[in-house]
Amino acid sequence: MTHVSLQSKDHEELLNIIDDLRSQGISRYIDLPQIVVCGDQSSGKSSVLEAISGLRFPTKDNLCTRFATELILRRGPVESATVSIVPDANHTDEERQRLLEFQAPTTTLEDFATIIESAEKAMGIDSSRRAFSKDVLRVELTGPKQPHLTLVDLPGLFHAGNKAQSVNDAESVKSLVLSYMEKSRSIILAVVSAKNDYANQIITKYARDLDPHGYRTLGIITKPDTLHAGSDSERGFVDLAENKDVHFRLGWHVLKNRDYDSRHFTAEQRDEAEEHFFARGIWTSLPPGHVGINTLKPRLSRVLKDQILSELPSLIQDVQAGISECQTRLSRLGASRATLQEQRLYLLRSSQRFSHLMTGAVQGTYVDPFFGSSKTPEGKSKRLRAVVQNLLLDFTSTVNKEGHAKEIVEKHRDHKGGHPVPITRNEFIKEVLVQMKATRGCELPGTFNPLIIGELFYEQSSPWQAIIERYTDTILEATRTCLNLALNHAADAATQYGILQNVINPAMEDIKTELEKKVGGLLAQHQRGHPITFNDYLTQNILKKHNEERKKIMAQKLELYFGVNLDDEAARCQRAFDVKELLGVLTTDKTQPEMDRYACSEAIDCMESYYKVCGGFQTLILRSCSPNQSMLSARRSRRNS
Repeated sequence: MTHVSLQSKDHEELLNIIDDLRSQGISRYIDLPQIVVCGDQSSGKSSVLEAISGLRFPTKDNLCTRFATELILRRGPVESATVSIVPDANHTDEERQRLLEFQAPTTTLEDFATIIESAEKAMGIDSSRRAFSKDVLRVELTGPKQPHLTLVDLPGLFHAGNKAQSVNDAESVKSLVLSYMEKSRSIILAVVSAKNDYANQIITKYARDLDPHGYRTLGIITKPDTLHAGSDSERGFVDLAENKDVHFRLGWHVLKNRDYDSRHFTAEQRDEAEEHFFARGIWTSLPPGHVGINTLKPRLSRVLKDQILSELPSLIQDVQAGISECQTRLSRLGASRATLQEQRLYLLRSSQRFSHLMTGAVQGTYVDPFFGSSKTPEGKSKRLRAVVQNLLLDFTSTVNKEGHAKEIVEKHRDHKGGHPVPITRNEFIKEVLVQMKATRGCELPGTFNPLIIGELFYEQSSPWQAIIERYTDTILEATRTCLNLALNHAADAATQYGILQNVINPAMEDIKTELEKKVGGLLAQHQRGHPITFNDYLTQNILKKHNEERKKIMAQKLELYFGVNLDDEAARCQRAFDVKELLGVLTTDKTQPEMDRYACSEAIDCMESYYKVCGGFQTLILRSCSPNQSMLSARRSRRNS
């Protein structure tokens, strides 16, 4: 006699709520708690479902299931069955409507094979065209002996093709099965057959891959009567059932299926034969609650109920988030826009909302809920003023660090790429000497042509162009991102596309052209023409350079005169000296004067000083790239559009 327990009214209502959500197509967007029955072909999945539900699943050509079957079992005073097809989302509207109108030829449970065949025909399953379908057959069964339970039966996994199923079909089935198993709220009912070594049955691998800790997997062992009593195989499957080998938190359960000789047994005869089998031999060592169909039904009911209760808070949260998203999308759609007047009113309201959001983004007043959290990437992208100001600060730092082509160093060091390139003063003087010879004018020996300062400066400032282009592109892209987010919030997708294509994108191209022209004009004065400045800081820098150079030369002479390292304080204090003699050493240059080298050194000092003075160009660049300036351009472009 079938034993049904733990089937409270609250339990039934809980399952009905989940099933109602699933029937409305919510499972396409949110994972719902469910039990998915999966395993290799001929593993006994259909026999397990037959034992649970009382239905006779058809088996022919070694192909048990050609589509997913959603089996909804509910206890009721009379037996009844409702059959329908849930179409796959990829169907056309016409195909979808045809499948929704599917009528089963019979609702008699004993003739379930006829229902399956008619469903296959409606789904277009044909061995010559396709062997499997992504549509779902939904079967609701009510009866006095049914448990409160919902299961999804999936096609069996296979690896080699035959005339009824190809290798490509094997991949399709694998993809379908894994798509159900990987859902975090699904309980995996992994069915393995004792007729084959469980290590060769791929379902155990997939279950461990997708549920590494076994938190949501229950194993089912079928056909234990095919094992030889006392054999190592029998012992191995008993160990498996005791959770000693492949460990699942939900454990294992063992069922005895109908064999060929008992294929015509009634459900009562089948249960009686199973009870007799587990009452003897090695299987008596297993807990009574882990063998037989009479204990599997309540066990599955408990597992599903516990899964629903544990997932209910996050499920409610997901549903509420989905509802909120739908409401947001509906609000963006707004009221009906059938007439021209209604369309204009919608555009007016959308533009006002968009302008309000962009004004806040540009002015830095992020009080509207649209801006969200500044801790999220999207929230940061909406704060345009903050994004642009941070980019401009990065720009200043980058120019200071990488804006000069060469850096004069005391000693030669390895170059790791990029700018500046390290170079010693002597090496730099040699390079400048070549340029100076090519630019000789009317200058006297030991002096230099002032134009050489310009050439050296243009070369030294050559990285500016690439740095400016990089940052202007980044700022423009940040502006586009903010515009898209604001427009996406203010209007529906169709309106957003039209405004982007016809208004914003053309205006942004104008802004880009105007910005590049303005930045290019500011940069041009530092790339050509005669260098000139009225900043006294230039003279101060030149004197500073001269003093630093003289200090180095005097330090070398003092170290030579005293024969000590000036950094050694003790040695410095021990040596007595003749002041007049020391004066002669400091004022005498025993080296042969090289007028060109002297002029080159002077030119380098002037160039470096001029480069520092001209660093003020950054301020002009920053102003041209500021959010207010960009917004003014955007407003002008919008008025023109």
